[in-house]
Formats: sequence, structure tokens, C-alpha cells
Amino acid sequence: MEHRSKVPATPRGLAAAGKRLWQSVTEEFDLAEHELATLEQAARTRDMIAVLDKVVSDDGPLSPSSQGVRVHPAIAEARQQRLALARLLVTLGVPGLEEDELPRARSVRGAYGMRAR
Repeated sequence: MEHRSKVPATPRGLAAAGKRLWQSVTEEFDLAEHELATLEQAARTRDMIAVLDKVVSDDGPLSPSSQGVRVHPAIAEARQQRLALARLLVTLGVPGLEEDELPRARSVRGAYGMRAR
């Protein structure tokens, strides 16, 4: 029987999207303490993306301004957050993010030697 490490607890304050990201990675991989810190930032970034997407969904993609109608500012911020999320996931060596969850991939090793469970 293979020894399985304990899955780390989900950090407090994560919303649904961040929790899904956290759980999908921690259920698949054993992470070192510094990797868990990076993953937590990625999960919080994922939550921010969900908030920004909701704002755009509620308000629409265009926003009135003193210079006329412009692209909603939340669109630009969401783009920046997505870039930040991608960089965090690359740092961890996690496979590409698909919509709300990561694909299952047990054989991936991260830049820091992240071990598949």
C-alpha cells in the first residue's frame, strides 16, 4: 500500500473558484511549504478573476466615462489577473487551467519538483 501524504487544509477566505483550484492541485500533488504559499496566491487570484468576470457580466462589457463609452475597466484588470494566475501556475509547474479546474495529470513534475500523489 502506497503512503499518501495528508491533503493540506483549504486556506480560509477562498471562494468557490479558488477552492476548486486549491483542491484540484492538492488532491493530485504533494507540495512543499513554499509551493503551498504560491498555490494560495493562485487560488486568491482565481477568486478575483471570478469577481471581475461577474462585474462584467452584470454591468456589460462597455462602461460610460467622461470620454465616452469605453471597455469596462474590470476587463483590463481581469486580463492582468489571468496573466498573474498563469505565471503562478507556471512557477508551480501545474498543467494549463481549463475553465474552472485543472486537468488531471498524475505524472507532472513542477519546476520545484512537485510530486504527484
